[in-house]
Amino acid sequence: MRYLLLILILVTPSTISQTFDLQHQRFTEVLQQHVVVYNEGLKSAVDYATLASAPEPLNSYLRMLSAVTEKQYQQWSDSHQLAFLINAYNAFTLQLIIENFHTFKSGNAESIRDLGGFFTSPWEQEFFTLLGEKRTLDWLEHEKIRVDFDEPRIHAALVCAAVSCPKLRAEAFVGDKLEQQLDDQMVSFLRDRNKNGIDDRGLYLSKIFDWYAEDFKQVNEASVREYMRQYAQALADNEEQRQRLTETDIAIRYTDYNWNLNSRSRLQRD
Repeated sequence: MRYLLLILILVTPSTISQTFDLQHQRFTEVLQQHVVVYNEGLKSAVDYATLASAPEPLNSYLRMLSAVTEKQYQQWSDSHQLAFLINAYNAFTLQLIIENFHTFKSGNAESIRDLGGFFTSPWEQEFFTLLGEKRTLDWLEHEKIRVDFDEPRIHAALVCAAVSCPKLRAEAFVGDKLEQQLDDQMVSFLRDRNKNGIDDRGLYLSKIFDWYAEDFKQVNEASVREYMRQYAQALADNEEQRQRLTETDIAIRYTDYNWNLNSRSRLQRD
């Protein structure tokens, strides 16, 4: 009995939270096994079928996330906090998909949006616990990440399981590499010509830059157009396009958003 009590003490949520792996290695292992990166690293897709058939590694990581307390979280650096929140958003999104994967298999769902109810979207559903309370994906993105961090590149890192989303990395975000990872995400996203680029009509961008335009304004209230100039190498394919990007009145249009599931089975369709 004494040994049993000792084991129970060692595996309590508070103990798990005190030993949380800030390298998120368990999530990286899940991603490496189930995320397929292609098109020269610009796109990715998820093998949801395999993940749904063996969800325990992901669920184990989710339990680790949920065990972290607000007090412990507050002791971390900003970069570790943001990496934790981004990974939580992406990991719980994966959980939402695989727990409803039967609806995709049956043809009753083609998109994460089909998982909502009459009065709530899937992003408004309280289906997980984080920092001591029941949470929604909307809370994570709009009330936590966007409020606490002035970091527009998060929109190239948060992946809502849709074809038009940025790629899901085959590795977890980690605090000590976060700057490089976020910049790589934004560059990859802007280099994906299905979503962003320059053509004869001007600058075309993902709807993400329209929906969250306010997040891409700098201290000097620069516009989305001005923000994009720092990523000229990613957006432009030649010198002529780079010169066009410097035009103060270059036209901007936003591409249609493909909400279909970013599943491995759709690799040939996006």
